[in-house]
Amino acid sequence: MTSIEESDVGILCYISNLPGFRGILKQRYSDFIVNEVDLDGNIVRLTSLDAPPEIAEEKRETICDLLAKDYIPEIEKFRVLAGDIDAEKLKAFIDQVSSSVGGSNESIVLSPSSDKSHRTAVHNFFKEKLKFLVSDTIDGPDSSSKCIRLRLDSGRRNDKGRDSRKRKDRGDRPYDCRGSDSWPEHLGKFLRFHLYKENKDTQEALGLLGKMLGVQPRSFGFAGTKDKRSVSTQKVTVFKQRANILAALNERLIGIKVGNFCHVHDGLLLGQLQGNRFTITLRSVIAENEDIIRESTSALGKNGFINYFGLQRFGSSSVPTHLIGAALLRGEWKTAVNLILDPREGERDAIKKIREYYKESGDIEGTLRQLPRHLVAERAILHCFQKSPGNYLQALLAIPRTLRMMFVHSYQSYLWNHAASIRVQKYGVHQIVLGDLVYCKDANAADKVKILYLESKNDGCDHVDDDLGGITDAPDLTSTLIKVIKEDDIGTGDYTVDDIILPLPGSRITYPTNDIEKVYHDLAEKDGISLTESLHNTKEFSMIKITGAYRRVFERPKDFEWELVKYKDMDAPLAKTDWEIVAESFPVTYGRDEKVQNKWQADLKLKPYKVGNEIEMSTESGEMVGDRGEDMQPEDVSKTQENLTALKLSFTLPSSCYATMAVRELLKTSTSVAFHKTLN
Repeated sequence: MTSIEESDVGILCYISNLPGFRGILKQRYSDFIVNEVDLDGNIVRLTSLDAPPEIAEEKRETICDLLAKDYIPEIEKFRVLAGDIDAEKLKAFIDQVSSSVGGSNESIVLSPSSDKSHRTAVHNFFKEKLKFLVSDTIDGPDSSSKCIRLRLDSGRRNDKGRDSRKRKDRGDRPYDCRGSDSWPEHLGKFLRFHLYKENKDTQEALGLLGKMLGVQPRSFGFAGTKDKRSVSTQKVTVFKQRANILAALNERLIGIKVGNFCHVHDGLLLGQLQGNRFTITLRSVIAENEDIIRESTSALGKNGFINYFGLQRFGSSSVPTHLIGAALLRGEWKTAVNLILDPREGERDAIKKIREYYKESGDIEGTLRQLPRHLVAERAILHCFQKSPGNYLQALLAIPRTLRMMFVHSYQSYLWNHAASIRVQKYGVHQIVLGDLVYCKDANAADKVKILYLESKNDGCDHVDDDLGGITDAPDLTSTLIKVIKEDDIGTGDYTVDDIILPLPGSRITYPTNDIEKVYHDLAEKDGISLTESLHNTKEFSMIKITGAYRRVFERPKDFEWELVKYKDMDAPLAKTDWEIVAESFPVTYGRDEKVQNKWQADLKLKPYKVGNEIEMSTESGEMVGDRGEDMQPEDVSKTQENLTALKLSFTLPSSCYATMAVRELLKTSTSVAFHKTLN
């Protein structure tokens, strides 16, 4: 097997019985445009690359200015908080630094305290009342106490260096600089911007930006990862960066643009989005007649689709991620490591040779020198083996947490897809039945079940890293009511098929009370996995420790629009990207010299890419990576033909949906790259 098929991961059914038709998905990556929808319902678009003029910072008072003031009222307030001894220490310290005109490098240490809340109150006092002093915490005279140390804020000094003296001359531990903040007070500490990218996944794009800015990847925040094989725009935040610095990168970036800058006080977190707006172009559409296309497309907008986890959830190589997840859940650490490291069918020759080299030689250092950096899981395992040879569990735990949990989430999705298919096969798509699960609409219902609310939260772009479904610790989550459908509910009309949910297995979910519950347990048992007992002691790889989630079985696209487009040139762009719209005004907006202008205009020519190459699996993202910038069509096919038809779709999906599953409902064919490659 070189890649998985939809049937391998439980994608089996359709809602409508209408015939499908031929159409090519993602012939060009600009045929799949994704715009994030933020929590306020706004579609995120790139509309400007200019850095806004920053509001002038108010003149900051120097130490000399501040020490000229009378601080008796503040000292008396501090006396109430900390007592006479520390108040007198503070008064003497202020007098001392005043006499040295702000040039003193001395510090004072307040009385020991084992009360953390009291120490916090003291820190806050100086932040609010005496801002020219900075406080940090040091060890006290015994193990149970700590002391607060005070010094002048080095950022307000008139002299040159930070703290003015080398650390070795202080005769003390280094100062904790968290309280000394040189970032302008009038600016939010996070720069929010819109990230536009072509044929790159989110992590890859942010890794490049981080390298150019000289910051770690953890400095960035985003609500969800977007599909690599697309043109996408999303919100991103970065800690303590200036807009003009990022804006200047646009001249050097290829396939990436940043803009729409503003400073905010909070960084973005995974899951902080409503969903995504998709603009999808299906090329070379062929049906017996156009009425079939029109009827099927209208039915999609009206009836929706089965809300399967798409193929990208399971990777694209011959080693699906859910098989690795199953090994982790069984506690078979060595098997899981081998599945990640071993050679794979269908992988690019260069990567395959590196895997074979390691398998034959066991040369960790030599393998790491050759292994591409995007293979994060493989590199993490090998680095761990350098320190702890043969410790397979430790090697797996060395993989970044979101990545290693992706394998477990993939197995949960595998079970969910199969359960959804059996539900449709046995009970159809038009009615609720006894034992179905729904979100309870009546808070006073006698048969309600109060349960932690965790709906599967992926980014909807056919690549998922922000799923809450499998997390073992879930702060700030609310509760909801889950209801099991009874006989009395069926005839009332209060609940419809749109309300039906199915669980992703975990410790805090309930199962349907009909035949579908058995589907979960039978399939897991077949894989040697128990959904009710732990087979090992590693918390995050155990079903009884994973929280679980819920997911709607059926989904309807919102704000659904479509049109049939006639074209002749197979490479003709049929939908405008954000960058193309912005760049139309580029000469007027930027007024740069002709050479730079031509370079930027050249970026408009989105190069389609070939799906005919070998595909490799990136375990960093669980998605396909191929050669970029080439056409999907065979090289000997003429680029100009007569009477070509494309179907252009625009719709919005919640953050828990895969757009390719909506397309599948239309075409009634597989969404795999291998299949669409054969259509050319």
